[in-house]
This record gives sequence, C-alpha cells and structure tokens, in this order.
Amino acid sequence: MPIHAQTLPALTPDTALFLDFDGTLVALAPQPELVEVAPGLTGILAALHRQLHGALALVSGRRLSDLDVFLAPLRLPAAGEHGAQRRTADGLLISAPPADLRPVLRAAESLVARHPALKLERKNLAISLHYRQAPELESLCMQVMGEALAGSEGLELMQGKCVIDLKPAGFSKGTAIAFFMTEPPFAGRRPVFAGDDVTDEAGFEEVQRLGGQAIKVGDGPSVARHRCPSVARLAGWLQAGVADQRIFHPPGLSA
Repeated sequence: MPIHAQTLPALTPDTALFLDFDGTLVALAPQPELVEVAPGLTGILAALHRQLHGALALVSGRRLSDLDVFLAPLRLPAAGEHGAQRRTADGLLISAPPADLRPVLRAAESLVARHPALKLERKNLAISLHYRQAPELESLCMQVMGEALAGSEGLELMQGKCVIDLKPAGFSKGTAIAFFMTEPPFAGRRPVFAGDDVTDEAGFEEVQRLGGQAIKVGDGPSVARHRCPSVARLAGWLQAGVADQRIFHPPGLSA
C-alpha cells in the first residue's frame, strides 16, 4: 500500500485517537526507564483528551502503572502489555487470563545472569527481554526464549525493536483497539493510531479495517498508509490539533 509521507490525517471532532508510547510519544532510550517525556507533552495529551471528549487512549507494551508514572498526573484510558491489560475510559481494569510465566522467566533470568548487558523487565502478565545494549545477542535471545516458549502454554513471543516480549496469546494492540472501539466514548468514531514498531502493525491493520487511519513513525516497512518521520514531528501534529480551535474547541471549554 502507498504511504503518504508528507501528509498526516486530520484530527476531527469524531476522531478516536490511539497512541503508542515508546518511539512514538517519547524517543527510545538505552534502557526503558530512561525515556524522557518532552516538556509540554502531558499538557498536549490532556488537552486532546478533553477536546475529544475522552476518546484518546494509549496503546503500549508498557505496564499501565509505568505509563501513569511517566505522564503524571495525567491518567488516560490505556492498554498495556500489548493488549493483555486494559483500563477503560471509566477506569475499569480488564486483564487477560494469566499464563504460567515461570518457564520463560527462568530461561530469561539465566540468560541475563550470563550476559549482564541484557535487561529483564517483569510485568504483570508478561515479560520483556531487552538487548539494546547487546544487539549481537539477538539470535541467542530469540533461540533461548523460543525454546522456553515451546514448553509453555498460553503464551506467545513478539519481537520488537531490540526487545523480545512473552505475553498472553491472542492479545495484541489490534485487539485492544477493537475492544475500545465498542465502548464509549470511542464507539462510532473514526480511529487513528500512531506507532513506530512491528508490534504496532496489528493496531494499524485494525484501525484501517475499521475505516480509520494508521501512522507509522520512523523507518521500516509497514501496512500503515501514513508516515511520520520522527517523534518530534508527531508531537507537532498533536500540538496542531490542540491549536486548531475551529475544529476542537467546544463552546465554553478552555483548552
């Protein structure tokens, strides 16, 4: 499918906006805890959330609690751990059935003990093995985690940018968006999703299936029909949405 590199879809009053976090709202960092939220980003998201009457959600591989810490005091509807956990617009927490993480956790811990440059991130329903500081270990990480997965049930492996995720099977950013789109205030709106990684492709496919728009941030092949060159450019697009009072500003509501 052609990618429109120079144009991004317009945000309109009927948009349901879904945003990845790492590599989309914040630049990637050597370690996941070292990402920096740009000054003003939280305010932009808060304004868009208000102007879209609540129809803005984060869709991330992170834990929900991590997203809340980075964007405090903002607490948005969100899907975490690649769709395995979800917080609805009214604050209800919905989780996938837990799978037995012990076999894959033991394998990951043993690997990290032998290679300290690796980082293991334990989540609520999943684990992430980061090899950004040791990219030469990619094949070994894939081999070891793939073998551990073969002895586990109810889990699936997903590889992103220098990270391997083991998460509950059958859940993805696409399933998370699909669930959100059946609920208020998202239902009946046109979905727009921005993400940067191969783990976002399921979300791109879902929003385009629903007649919406997908935005790929950065390089790499994608099914998304729109391309955004950088995190900074995406922030500018979001800021422009806040600034467009003709479209978004409801009477009597200050942005």
